[in-house]
Amino acid sequence: MSADGTALSALVTASGISLRRDGQTLLDRVDVEIGAGEIVTLIGPNGAGKTTLIRVLLGVLAPDAGMVRRRPGLRIGYVPQRFEADPVLPLTVERFLMLGARSGGRRLRGGRSAMDRTLKETGIAALSGAMLHTLSGGELQRAVLARALLREPDLLILDEPVQGVDFSGQVELYALVERIRKEHGCGVLMVSHDLHIVMRATDRVVCINRHLCCAGQPEAVSQHPEYVELFGPGAHELAVYSHVHDHAHDVAGHVVPADGDETSPVGSPDA
Repeated sequence: MSADGTALSALVTASGISLRRDGQTLLDRVDVEIGAGEIVTLIGPNGAGKTTLIRVLLGVLAPDAGMVRRRPGLRIGYVPQRFEADPVLPLTVERFLMLGARSGGRRLRGGRSAMDRTLKETGIAALSGAMLHTLSGGELQRAVLARALLREPDLLILDEPVQGVDFSGQVELYALVERIRKEHGCGVLMVSHDLHIVMRATDRVVCINRHLCCAGQPEAVSQHPEYVELFGPGAHELAVYSHVHDHAHDVAGHVVPADGDETSPVGSPDA
């Protein structure tokens, strides 16, 4: 349910996803759903199958079992785990965005004004003429994010979006993602292992280790036995933060109407 009590529209629903490669189980009966206007964070240790699950949701990989349902006409903006700019290729930020917006034969809706608006929104307006390979890690991530936003996505998928970004840049990038969700109304699926700040803007957390370990609201997941087993007995302390909600959650982590704002210390024993 959304903050105003209306039902969240499912953008993508994956049910019972299983995948094996070279005799190894990569995913075993994993379920995940992302609704319009919510942020879902996918966490798990290295090798847990997070990126593999993303590829299944994108349709790049076909599962051996299970089903993925996407809302008809769904537009997805994707920010990959790693993006390296080739220094041999003389590509400016603006040209990089334009090429992405026109991929698949699409025209850039809104033209130059849409480009300028997206550059400003992602904080890189001053870098429009800069060569892509000269950008810092954080600047490059913002450029890739801007390219995804120009697709006017219903769902934004971010695979380890703060990899190679310093701590202050990570905080700023997560705050930017939260603003994008609020202003664009898109659903967001984030993949991360940065437990200390990743849950700050999260409505629901899905923890996997090839299978579905636990899922729900952050404060519940951070104290779940399987979460503690994966990340250690002090893991809940890494997830402590103050989160101002304009909504509440039911026991499964779904958004329900709230009477007012609340601030919850996630991971606190008193939460």
